[in-house]
Amino acid sequence: MRTEALWFCGPRSARVLPAEAPPPGSGEVRVEAEFSAISAGTELLVYRGEVPKNLPLDLPTLEGSFAFPVKYGYALTGRVRDVGGAVAGLAAGDAVFVHHPHQRALTVPAASVVRLPEGVGPLEGVFFANLETALNVVHDTPVKLGETVAVTGLGVVGLLVAALLARSGARVVASDGRKARRELARRLGAGAVCTPERLSDLVSRETEGRGVDAVVEASGSGTALDAALGCVIREGTVVVASWYGTKPVSLDLGSNFHRGRVRLRSSQVGSIAPELTPRWSRERRTRTVLDLLPTLGLGRLVSHRVPLGRAPEVYGKLDGDEPFGREAVQVVIDYHQSRER
Repeated sequence: MRTEALWFCGPRSARVLPAEAPPPGSGEVRVEAEFSAISAGTELLVYRGEVPKNLPLDLPTLEGSFAFPVKYGYALTGRVRDVGGAVAGLAAGDAVFVHHPHQRALTVPAASVVRLPEGVGPLEGVFFANLETALNVVHDTPVKLGETVAVTGLGVVGLLVAALLARSGARVVASDGRKARRELARRLGAGAVCTPERLSDLVSRETEGRGVDAVVEASGSGTALDAALGCVIREGTVVVASWYGTKPVSLDLGSNFHRGRVRLRSSQVGSIAPELTPRWSRERRTRTVLDLLPTLGLGRLVSHRVPLGRAPEVYGKLDGDEPFGREAVQVVIDYHQSRER
């Protein structure tokens, strides 16, 4: 079956190229895509060439290398077209999620497909990957009922982290330079929001000068990470949810970080926090994300729907200082739309 897929062919160069989706083997399924989510964080790092060239690809569905060309993406939903003879639990017509690059049709092992629950359509389903990441970030953030957490950067992951932290009983303060994202954060449970330059003042006011108990840095900005180190209470924790790629980051480690015994922790969705592994597995995390998906109203985070043929220009707009990029929250490729739209 002839199809199309998006490739990054060099720094800031994306193209839609021919691909194949062969008939499924015994343990495989073939999926026709409906939507895939463009990541304005990790994916833009790849698009810009800001990822170490020798870093191994971390999903079996990816192709090429970070030295280019590379077929990259990780949040696709669609419907099962046909299944191999040994596949159980999936049937033609099922709505599914796959960690897969942007492609109209694909053939993958059945074990890599997540069947979406009743009531969750393919559009909401594209948030599975980012919600999984957000849940992992919250599990990596040491926070208790009644404590205050700051979230810096309200892209999709930051918004989802804010929503889950609020559900956990924390008071959430959040910062982002874009008003629309701050308003979304309020609707998702943040108690107070501000622009990045006002975060220190907001934290001081909300905590009576103590500092927040933790900060989740989800903006990808080294400046925001440096500011986060100065916002936490003594023995507080800064959780780095962002991936900086090859971008250098300068931090002030001689002030609050040192005397306040601040902890700096990385959160990455590829593994579960070691202290949770006696109780949590990837399978339990998947079930939890599927339970959460229909409860958060995630469709409101979709700001733009574009056809696959327009995707290369969309990356350029997200990368630049254009109104499109400033207004975007979640951009999805809509495989129902024709190339020309």
